[in-house]
Amino acid sequence: MDLIIRHAHLKGRPGSWHIGINGDRIVALAEEIRDAGKIEVDAVGNLVMPTYVNGHIHLDKCFLQEKMRPNKDYTFGECLELTWEHKARYTTEDILERAGRAVEEGILHGTTVFRAFADVDSYAQLRGVEGLLALKERWRDAAHIEVVAFPQEGIVRDAGTMELMEEAMRMGADVVGGLPWFEMLDDEARAHIDFCFELAKRYGKDIHMLVDDTDNPLSRSLEYLAVKTLREGYEGRVSASHCGALAAYNETHAFKVIDLLKQANVSISSNPHISLVVQGRYDQEPVRRGITRVKQLWQHGVNVFSSQDDVADPFYPFGRNDQQEVVSYICHTAHMAAPSEIEAAFDFVTYNAARALRLQGYGLEPGCKADLNVLAAPTVREVLRLQQPPAWVIRAGKILARTTLQREFIR
Repeated sequence: MDLIIRHAHLKGRPGSWHIGINGDRIVALAEEIRDAGKIEVDAVGNLVMPTYVNGHIHLDKCFLQEKMRPNKDYTFGECLELTWEHKARYTTEDILERAGRAVEEGILHGTTVFRAFADVDSYAQLRGVEGLLALKERWRDAAHIEVVAFPQEGIVRDAGTMELMEEAMRMGADVVGGLPWFEMLDDEARAHIDFCFELAKRYGKDIHMLVDDTDNPLSRSLEYLAVKTLREGYEGRVSASHCGALAAYNETHAFKVIDLLKQANVSISSNPHISLVVQGRYDQEPVRRGITRVKQLWQHGVNVFSSQDDVADPFYPFGRNDQQEVVSYICHTAHMAAPSEIEAAFDFVTYNAARALRLQGYGLEPGCKADLNVLAAPTVREVLRLQQPPAWVIRAGKILARTTLQREFIR
C-alpha cells in the first residue's frame, strides 16, 4: 500500500484501527493490516477524521485589516463602506497573495475544502471572481475550492448586478450566492431570491445565500427561501448562512420556519465568531449572542454546519481559518456542552458541511477519498479542549502538512 495510518482512534468506533491507502483512496480499514506501507504514519491512539470543510469564507476580503482604516463601531454599514475602499482596486495578484495565505493557514489547521465567496457588485465588478478562480487553479493540487458569485450590495438595489452575476456564472463560478435580506423592501428580497433560483437552474448550480443576518425579527427572507426551494424542487441544493433573525422570532413562527427548512432540506451555516462581533450592537444588557437557533435546528433534524466566514477583514478583526476553533465557539455560544452535543458539533465542520456542499467520496470508509486529519488528541472533547492543529494533514493520499509541538516545563 502507498500509505498506512497505524493505531488510529475513530469517532464512534471502539478499539485501535489501521487505515490503508492506495493512490487517492482508502482501500482498507481494519484492526490489523499485515502489509507494509511505502509510507507509514503512527497516529499513536489519536483521533483520525476526514479533513475539515469550511463551507463559507470570504477569501477575496481576507487580511484587508492589514491595510484598511480601523473600524469604529462594527455596524454592517460601516463594514461595507470599509470594503468599498479596497475592492474597487482588487487585482488578481493581490487576491492570490492574501487569499493564498488564508488557504495555507487553513490547510495547516486541517481544512482542505473551502467554499469561497467573491463579491459581485458595482464596486468589485468581477475582480473578485477572477481572483478566486485563479486561486482555485493555483491551489487545485492541495485544496478543493468552490467559488460563489456573491452580490454583496444586493441585486435589486445595486443596478447592473444581475448582468454581472450572469457573467460570473459564464466565467465559471461554482455556486450562486445571495443576500436577500439587504434589499430595501420585502418584495425586493423575494425578487432577489427568485432571480438567484432562475440563474442557478439555468447553469445547473447550487445556491448559498446569506440570509437575515440581523437581529431584526421583521426580517423574514428565510421562510421564503425555504418555500421557494420546495416549489422549485431544489431540496438538498440550498444553504443559508447566519439566519440571525430566526433567533428573534416568537416561538410559534420560529418553529414554522424550522419545519419548512427541514422539509426543504436547506442546510444552515452558523458562523459564531462573526455573529458575536457584529450582532447585538443596538442592545443594552442583556446583549444577544447573535447566532441563530443552532441547537433547535440540529435537534429538529436540519443539516447544520459551521464556518469561519471572515479572516482579518472589515467584518472581523481576528480569524485563524481554524475549524476546530469554530467548533469550540459553537459549543460555547449554542450551549452544546453535553458529550453527545460536543460530538454533534464536531460534525458541523466535517460530515454536515460535506453534506451541505454535496461532496462526493467524503468519509472514512473504503472507497472514500483519502483526505484525512491525524489529530493531536484521542477524543473530540480533547481535540477541542487543547486546540492543537492536526499532527498530519493528508489529501488525495499524500501528506500535505505536518505539525510538531515541543514544549518544556522548567522549574
